[in-house]
Amino acid sequence: MLGVAVLAGLLVTGLPWIREMLNTVSTDDAFVNGHVTFVAPRVGGQVSRVLVDDNNRVHKGDLLAELDKEPYRIAVSGKQAAVDTAKADLQAATAAVRAVEAQARSRRWNLQRSVQDVEGQVALLHARIAAVNKGKAALALAQVEFDRAQQLVGRADVPRAVYDERQAEVTKAGADLAQTLAEVHQIRVSLGLPAQPEGGGDLGQVPPDLDETFSAVLQAQAELIQSAAQLGIVHAFGQSPKAMLDEFESLGDIDRTFARFTANAPAVKQAEAKLEAARRDLAQAELDLRYCDITAELDGVVTRRNVNAGNYVQVGQNLMAIRSLDEIWVDANFKETQLRDLRIGQPVELRTDMYGGTHIFKGRVSGFTMGTGSTLALLPPQNATGNFVKVVQRLPVRIELVDYHADRTPLFIGTSVVPSVHINEPPTGPDAGKFLQAFSARSPGGGPAAGGADPGK
Repeated sequence: MLGVAVLAGLLVTGLPWIREMLNTVSTDDAFVNGHVTFVAPRVGGQVSRVLVDDNNRVHKGDLLAELDKEPYRIAVSGKQAAVDTAKADLQAATAAVRAVEAQARSRRWNLQRSVQDVEGQVALLHARIAAVNKGKAALALAQVEFDRAQQLVGRADVPRAVYDERQAEVTKAGADLAQTLAEVHQIRVSLGLPAQPEGGGDLGQVPPDLDETFSAVLQAQAELIQSAAQLGIVHAFGQSPKAMLDEFESLGDIDRTFARFTANAPAVKQAEAKLEAARRDLAQAELDLRYCDITAELDGVVTRRNVNAGNYVQVGQNLMAIRSLDEIWVDANFKETQLRDLRIGQPVELRTDMYGGTHIFKGRVSGFTMGTGSTLALLPPQNATGNFVKVVQRLPVRIELVDYHADRTPLFIGTSVVPSVHINEPPTGPDAGKFLQAFSARSPGGGPAAGGADPGK
């Protein structure tokens, strides 16, 4: 009877153990892991106060320490003054360009008037030449009538008064012709031409491009080019004055054209660039001032505090660390002989030494490390040297916690865990049933990339 009782006891206690051995894969080489954020200042300075100590819980955004802000406030004031100065310089540059714009407008009309003046002088020259021809005809007629009167007065056929009148008409016609010729010569000289053409040529002969080569026109063109250059408009000196005027006309409304040129003038653009640089410097100074407040970047617990008020710290210097209570997981090192039936998404029961058997945490296999622990070591083994002894390798497997509440039953990083993976229960969640996780980035086609193939299927 005693043997039967012992056998029954063994069956009662042994069957669950056997069932668990057949349905689960377990290891005692596992521990809790989690994110650790090292707190470092973004600017250098003297620490004015530290508001936390080791083991204090903090929330994201809580103030941990503060640097002396006075030097950075002074820097902000200096950068603000530089911005104000740059704004004033921009206003001055805009006003100066407006004056240049008005000057360019005036010189543009001056060039057009100079061209028109030359054309008017040429037209007046032709009119005076016509008057010379008319005067020559009048003089010839007066001379003929005078000669006739001279013959008749000798025979007493006409009175002496008629003779004197004809003589006066000849004199007057000659004087009028001389005056008209003088005006022609004057006009030619004013146009930069010789008073009398060489070889007694035609007085009305002028160069066809005189309205573009005349000195006053060229001077007006040079002045317009000078003003336009200050507005960022580049004209070649070889361009003809009429071509310049036609180019202005082709741009459309002259007011809009000059307004556009004024807005894009080099002096204005340079002042705008200096103002933008001053604003960026001010923004950086204000950002440095805000960086004097060193805040927590995540919820967690402060550890490794090594800073006190009065210390001078540098950029990037490690002041303390924050360990997350929520973003934790279990790294379990399974033997390579245990990996055959493990897949992503399989449920896991987690037992911890710190809670004994009183509490079982739930988990899920979330991924496999692409290399065994020995290959990830600082000095991996060199089996090619010949000193090889086959040892069963271990592969880190990440297990994420399910329904974990840090406030009720917290797990501390580094504590030991015994995970039991239920290999016969259906896997769940993302990438369930696979060895490899899906690509985190999207494929070039726009949709999510396919996950890795499952070698066990």
